[in-house]
Amino acid sequence: MTAQLIDGKAIAASLRQQIALRVAERRQQGLRAPGLAVILVGSDPASQVYVSHKRKDCEEVGFLSQAYDLPVNTEQAELMALIDRLNEDPAIDGILVQLPLPAHLDASLLLERIRPDKDVDGFHPYNIGRLAQRMPLLRPCTPKGIMTLLQSTGADLYGMHAVVVGASNIVGRPMAMELLLAGCTVTVTHRFTKDLPMHVGQADIVVVAAGKTGLVKGEWIKEGAIVIDVGINRQDDGKLIGDVVYETALPRAGWITPVPGGVGPMTRACLLENTLHAAEHLHD
Repeated sequence: MTAQLIDGKAIAASLRQQIALRVAERRQQGLRAPGLAVILVGSDPASQVYVSHKRKDCEEVGFLSQAYDLPVNTEQAELMALIDRLNEDPAIDGILVQLPLPAHLDASLLLERIRPDKDVDGFHPYNIGRLAQRMPLLRPCTPKGIMTLLQSTGADLYGMHAVVVGASNIVGRPMAMELLLAGCTVTVTHRFTKDLPMHVGQADIVVVAAGKTGLVKGEWIKEGAIVIDVGINRQDDGKLIGDVVYETALPRAGWITPVPGGVGPMTRACLLENTLHAAEHLHD
């Protein structure tokens, strides 16, 4: 058996197409295009690539895109003031602060400063709290995108045992809540977990988001399991690989995401989806 590939690129392209159609309909109805403001501090090469992709995505679907590329020595107070201005700007539906930020800035304070109805990354404590209480509003983009990828397999998620490897605020924790909402039995593993291979080996769904190259071995995977690899690790030769040993997981899994071309494109598409949702349901 060889796993079927979950093509995140194709699914994200289809989602962007649907968003573009909806934006065109809005314009025909005399409504404004959704607006996304992206704040980039400093010149981290990976962040610059991500941000340029996000801006291209906005162009493709017809969003208003505002770019704020700030020098690395930008002060906290200056960023707070910019976020305050964008919070009050009626043309802007979503505000995104690209992470990681330079060490002198407090990311948590900045993310909390974004108004929850403009928090299209879904990181604000208000939005995480809504997700925890089963009343989601703006959902964290990567877990949201992963749920779309899981649904694309046609699998009935009710009662499935899902194991999340990694407990970060951005992916692992909200991912566990999304899977609970979908009716899965969820185990979250982290750096203090004992016997990780045993936990992974019991999983019908494995979501690996640890940021460690080859952490999960293919032979750990249960036959027929769905494997979602969130890791993006750049090798010395420039090649991108995931947190799962792909070659040995492929013959065991039922479905698997490639790296690149799996989760990444879905994260970006869900950012657009959140911005459209904010425009239509929170701001119109």
